[in-house]
Amino acid sequence: MERITIDIVSDVVCPWCYLGKARLEKALAEVADEVAVDINWRPYQLNPDYPPEGVDQQKALAEKLGGKANMDRAHETLTALGKDVGIDFDFAAIKIGPNTMDAHRLLLWAHTEGREIQDKVVTALFKANFEEGKNVGDHAVLLDIAEKAGLDKELIARLLASDADREMIDTEIDSAKQMGVNGVPFFIFEHQYAVSGAQTPDVLAGALREIATLKAQAQ
Repeated sequence: MERITIDIVSDVVCPWCYLGKARLEKALAEVADEVAVDINWRPYQLNPDYPPEGVDQQKALAEKLGGKANMDRAHETLTALGKDVGIDFDFAAIKIGPNTMDAHRLLLWAHTEGREIQDKVVTALFKANFEEGKNVGDHAVLLDIAEKAGLDKELIARLLASDADREMIDTEIDSAKQMGVNGVPFFIFEHQYAVSGAQTPDVLAGALREIATLKAQAQ
């Protein structure tokens, strides 16, 4: 069985990233007997200029999308797509549009404890934002997620209160942009094959099978 590394460039306030994660999980279930996968979550910020306290999400997003009607249509589409993969989007519950720097720092620290821990944290961040309407820029929310994922709450609190690893997150985002990433989710397979957007499970499963075959042939 071939082992494939997937680096996923994403932001935890990107609904298409949450959708892409759920679709990838369906694809992985489909190829579970053929391919083993290691996933690393990489940072991206859709709204790097948001202040630490966040913004009025409904107002800011409506402005960004050209009006409330456009926003509502986009949310209806995403809600329907989410239902297909077990996501219960509740866009009306999201009051604060956060700055996601601290969420990305938490994901970085989670990764040092292992991919399984990082996956628990990213899942909880997506769920907190999109299904529970929680502010994932709030340190109390981040600490609760960290603790439930098995991280040391006191250590994470000290790190969040500092500027630890902010530069590293900025550097990773800059590197992604230099690679041509200008939208998320962005999947990088084996550090060389790219798939952009929240592709359907069959497309992702096909990509995994194809890359596994190429990898086997190269040995």
